[in-house]
Amino acid sequence: MLTKTANNLPRLRVSCYQAAREKPTMNRIDRIPSPRPLIGVSGELKDFNGFDMQSAGHKYVFSVVEGFGGMPIILPALGNVEANGYYAVTDLVDRLDGIVLTGGRANIEPHHYGGEPFRPDTYRDPVRDSTTLPLVRAAVARGVPLFGICRGIQEINVAFGGTLHPYLWEVEGKRDHRMPQTDVLEDRFAPRHPVRLTPGGYFAEIAGAAGVDQDDIIVNSLHGQAIDRPAEGLVVEALSEDGVIEGISMPDAADFVVGVQWHAEFRVLSHSFNRALYAEFGAAAKRRAATRVHREGVV
Repeated sequence: MLTKTANNLPRLRVSCYQAAREKPTMNRIDRIPSPRPLIGVSGELKDFNGFDMQSAGHKYVFSVVEGFGGMPIILPALGNVEANGYYAVTDLVDRLDGIVLTGGRANIEPHHYGGEPFRPDTYRDPVRDSTTLPLVRAAVARGVPLFGICRGIQEINVAFGGTLHPYLWEVEGKRDHRMPQTDVLEDRFAPRHPVRLTPGGYFAEIAGAAGVDQDDIIVNSLHGQAIDRPAEGLVVEALSEDGVIEGISMPDAADFVVGVQWHAEFRVLSHSFNRALYAEFGAAAKRRAATRVHREGVV
C-alpha cells in the first residue's frame, strides 16, 4: 500500500504533482527559442478502475520541458491504419519535431521478432505495439529525431528486425535488472549500476563534450526485457557489466536516433550525461522545427 501524506495523496504521486506546479528549469546547455519543437511522447492503453485510459508517465512528458524547453504532446496508442488501427503514422510524424518512446509495464509481444509466445501472466499492450513499431520506422524514414527510453530502446530494435530477451533475469550470466518493489520514487529510480561506453562512439563523444567520464557512467536501469540481437544498422553504445546492451544509436539515420535502457527521463538535470543526451536530442528537434516551420510558413 502506498504511504499517505498530509494531503492524502500517495507519496509516489506527490513529487509528480509538485514538479507539475513548479516552474521548470530549462537545460542551460541548450535553451531553445521559438519555434519550440513539438515532441510526441508515446502513450499506452491502461485500465484504471474499470476504464480504458490513454496515458504516459509524467516524468517522460516533463523531461521534454525540463531537458530542453520542448512542447510535449501525448501520442495515444491507437494502432496503425495498416494494421486496422486509426493512425496514419506518416501523417503523424510529419507534424512532429521529435518523438520520445517511453518505458512501461507492458512488454513487446514476441511474435514481432519471431520469439516464442509470452507466458499467460506476462503483461502486454498489443495496441501500443501496433502503434509504436510502425511509428519508429516512419520517424526514421522521415528524418524525425527519435529517443527511446527503457521499452523505447527495445521498440527501436524490434522495429528494424532485432530480437529481445523476454525474461532477462532467467538468462545465464545476467543479473536481475527489474525494478525494486518500493513505493518511494527516489528509491525506485536511484542509480543501479555502471555502464561502459563504447570507445570512440557517439555516447562517448557526447560525454566528452559535456565533461563527463567517457568510459563509464552510472545509470538507473530497470527492466525485465533487453536487446538480444541488435537490428542491422544499430550500433551498441553502452554495455552493463553483465553484458546487457544499455545504449544504441543509428549512425546512418538522417538525424538523432538513440535508445537507452535506463531511465534518462528521471530528474534529467541532476545527471550530467542524461542532461547532455537530452540537449543533443533537443538540438536535433530544434533543427527540424526550424525547417518544418520555414517549409510550412507558420510558427
